[in-house]
Amino acid sequence: MRGVADQTALEEADIGGKADRAVVRDALGVGVAVGLSGFAFGVTSAGSGLTLLQTCALSLLVFTGASQFALVGALAAGGSPFTAAAGAFFLGVRNAFYGLRLSQLLALPRVVRPFAAQWVIDETAAVTLAQPTRRAARLGFVVTGLSLYILWNLTTLLGALGAEAIGDTDAWGLDAAGPAVFLALLAPMLKTGTERVVAALAVLLGLGLLPVLPAGVPVLLAALAAPLVLWADGRRKGQGAAR
Repeated sequence: MRGVADQTALEEADIGGKADRAVVRDALGVGVAVGLSGFAFGVTSAGSGLTLLQTCALSLLVFTGASQFALVGALAAGGSPFTAAAGAFFLGVRNAFYGLRLSQLLALPRVVRPFAAQWVIDETAAVTLAQPTRRAARLGFVVTGLSLYILWNLTTLLGALGAEAIGDTDAWGLDAAGPAVFLALLAPMLKTGTERVVAALAVLLGLGLLPVLPAGVPVLLAALAAPLVLWADGRRKGQGAAR
């Protein structure tokens, strides 16, 4: 009986080891793929007039790509620091909702929660929520967060240094790198028809208001796309139910 029990334990350990390696592989894939985008942020930030120190501080302290690109994009367009920061803030609010779900799933000790909160972003939430067990969720969260944080900050530094070395980033066409990466990060998140409609309306609002409003303000008003679409969708469903 002992031999059978030992064999069963070895098989379970082998299965567990393969599962852990799969989680690490997937988490590293996400961390490396997205972390390399930090180079584009470094170039964009330096091209918008921020110093090397300011650029690196944004990646170290803010660490959410969409908000970072929105901030430097608004500044590059001539927006005030207030409107730029406000746009970045509203984009980052979604991470608080991720945190509510992840705090229950991960159940981390209180002492490490403030540090873990820094890594609550789209990518870590996606990898964590895809795991079947708490152990796998914790492993996915840590590996994704650590690899992405290190690589994002390293490539931010390299991008900013490279932008300073080549001088005028607009002349090289690198001013388009930030928006392109921003769209690349956003596109995979649009999975439903409602989400796509919200994104399309936000683009129309942002571009339509850009010529008539100060830089940074169209980004804030584009946030109205979500409640407008949800209101219209709710009204449509209500009318359908009434019929």
